[in-house]
Amino acid sequence: MPRPTNPPLVTLGDFFRFAVRRFRAARLAYGHGTTNAVDEAAFLVLEALRLPVERLEPWLDLRPTAAERARLLTLIEARIALRLPAPYLVGAAYMHGVRFLADKRALIPRSFIGDLLVGGGLPIGDPSRVRRVLDLCTGSGCLAILAALVFPRARIDAVDLSAGALALARRNVAAHRLGDRITLHRGDLFKPLGSSRYDLILSNPPYVDAAGMAKLPPEYRHEPRMALAAGDDGLELVRRILAEAPRHLAKNGSLLCEIGRGRKPLEAAYPRLPFLWLDTEQSEGEVFWIARKDL
Repeated sequence: MPRPTNPPLVTLGDFFRFAVRRFRAARLAYGHGTTNAVDEAAFLVLEALRLPVERLEPWLDLRPTAAERARLLTLIEARIALRLPAPYLVGAAYMHGVRFLADKRALIPRSFIGDLLVGGGLPIGDPSRVRRVLDLCTGSGCLAILAALVFPRARIDAVDLSAGALALARRNVAAHRLGDRITLHRGDLFKPLGSSRYDLILSNPPYVDAAGMAKLPPEYRHEPRMALAAGDDGLELVRRILAEAPRHLAKNGSLLCEIGRGRKPLEAAYPRLPFLWLDTEQSEGEVFWIARKDL
């Protein structure tokens, strides 16, 4: 009896459906801009051909060239065999429609802070009144860039300890033509900034605790460890940020910080601080806001 054969891969829809089947069978992990096999496959095939990633349907009947078909197959198989997140394979990630270059020098762009910035979920009033913003642990520069787009009159300082991450951030800042408003600094948290003060400090620092690091899926292990690991309880850098932020916040300034699953240990460590927890459609109790007067 002849062995059944796979259907031919002719259209982009064929490649998409093939990728979904393969990803589901491989039981991949997601979380780098997508949460399931369908969205991951759609992003991968669209970005691989530099098509708009917002909607797959208009492109389902597109017939890729021979070279494009070979590239699509290579990427689909690499996603499975190497367990590389799709953004590292195609060199790009998106946050709210904004494209960022992505590679293994920095975390893949993602943050609930981005949702709050773009969605207007901050208790900040008129965005035009924000003049100075600091992005600590900037990585790829994605949050600094979103902040520049949301706060049109602000100048942004962005700090990271990794020279590689800053090189990538520099490319992203240049790609968005924001070099006149975003200044990148290499150093350990506030150290490169002197006595500068800010209306808003935002940070998506390393916050994965030791237990979480031990259980990371293979996809996450491709990202820089120094951008993830934060000691036994995940608060190693958050403690330092809380201690040093008052000296760098303007009189009416505030701190916005993402901490993953660290809410319980944070509130236990700082029982008197009135953290305001800002939730998004996909997060609850993972981002806090606190004013300088309360620190």
